[in-house]
Amino acid sequence: MIKRPNKRLVYQISFFILFVLTPIFDIFRLDLNQGHFVILGFDLKLNLQELIDQQVDAVDLTMRILTRTILPIVLSIVAFLLIAWRWGRLYCGWLCPHFTVIEYINTFMRKATGKPSFWEPKLPEQQLDGTIAKTNALWWVPTIIMIALFAFTWAIIALTYLLTPVEIYHNLWHFSFSRNQTIFISAVTTVFIIEFTFARHLFCRYACAVGIFQSLAWMANKKALVVGYNSTRAKECKDCDKSCEHACPMRIKPRAIKRKIFTCTQCFECINSCTRVQEKNNKPPLLKLLIDDCAQDKSKRDFGKKAEIPAHCFEEKP
Repeated sequence: MIKRPNKRLVYQISFFILFVLTPIFDIFRLDLNQGHFVILGFDLKLNLQELIDQQVDAVDLTMRILTRTILPIVLSIVAFLLIAWRWGRLYCGWLCPHFTVIEYINTFMRKATGKPSFWEPKLPEQQLDGTIAKTNALWWVPTIIMIALFAFTWAIIALTYLLTPVEIYHNLWHFSFSRNQTIFISAVTTVFIIEFTFARHLFCRYACAVGIFQSLAWMANKKALVVGYNSTRAKECKDCDKSCEHACPMRIKPRAIKRKIFTCTQCFECINSCTRVQEKNNKPPLLKLLIDDCAQDKSKRDFGKKAEIPAHCFEEKP
């Protein structure tokens, strides 16, 4: 069985730093000024017109296109989807900078309104898992500041992937952006403010192609990593306040069948919450990470079937 790491924030912060530094160190970016990609410091130029002028034969021309564009893209996509097929939306829950922002804004908005988003019912101020979020309208101030700051930051970072990062950060320091740069930053910042305010997890669930394709690959594997539910102890959920559901940044119900948790990001917040609730009863959590044969029951219930869950799946190791 896979052990659940307990330092997800470290992964998120590390990837965010990488996300910011990637264009600065020419690890990957699209330079619109030069009209080509830059990868690992190398200019990825096809120079097709030059090759045509040199009357290079069709085979060499085709091989250059395949090796420098199509093949790297295809291999990257295949590797990404294979990871999702086995372990689900790990990128979303453990690395994606956008998802990190979602979690923070959810927390702040819950303190401001009692709800993690405008479209959710009000949650209890104190939960059985120990979460305390007393509502105070003054929290709207840091919430709005955070939304605007993150939106502006995302716009600046996005621009560094398209133009020379040194130029962008120089212009930021002197606040002397060109007309086109100002239009881009204003438009992207506005879009992100709207999205961060009204549609954070909704965007991830219904509009993010990266997330959706990960979910599709994950759904295709009945033995993929999944949050399993020990239904033999279902009575213990009767007096619970659904702390596991309240903890989920994607607003899904982790105890449901697999197709109803299609957008699960494997962040494991529901498991952490259930663990804290059951610790008070000196019992193991009802939610647990399952994989291989242990995970099949979650998938087969999608089709009205029930798989025999091996006895060891919910056993706690000493």
